[in-house]
Amino acid sequence: MGIRFENVGIAVSDLEEAIAFFTDLGLVVQGRAEIEGEWADTAVGLDGNHANIAVLTTPGGDGAIELFEYLHPEAINTGPTLPHEIGMHRVAFQVDDLDEALGVAARHGCFPLRSVATYEDQYRLTYLRGPSGILVMLAQALVRA
Repeated sequence: MGIRFENVGIAVSDLEEAIAFFTDLGLVVQGRAEIEGEWADTAVGLDGNHANIAVLTTPGGDGAIELFEYLHPEAINTGPTLPHEIGMHRVAFQVDDLDEALGVAARHGCFPLRSVATYEDQYRLTYLRGPSGILVMLAQALVRA
């Protein structure tokens, strides 16, 4: 059986805000759509499923996120996921320049949960809250392969 990673889906409260954040970090919008209908209800398991979506990829196309903003049913706002909670945890990106990426995030009102850490002289990394409270990890390799 073959398998290939497709994307990670993330529900957001404001699709345009989330697109702006991730494209400013360097992701590229691959497509946008409005989805609804019996096929969407069946696939997602949610009656009346109606959402606006956008698929964004890294410039090399090796990773993708699908952002979706529910039009119906009304989205349920939950508390932000904590790093130690079970379930969907975070989305992580390797960046060429962590300080530059943090500057971009700051322009969107997104700041590290604490500070930047160094892992075994291999990576500088931090977690921050992105749009809609999405937990985002940004990491810069200190040693190039």
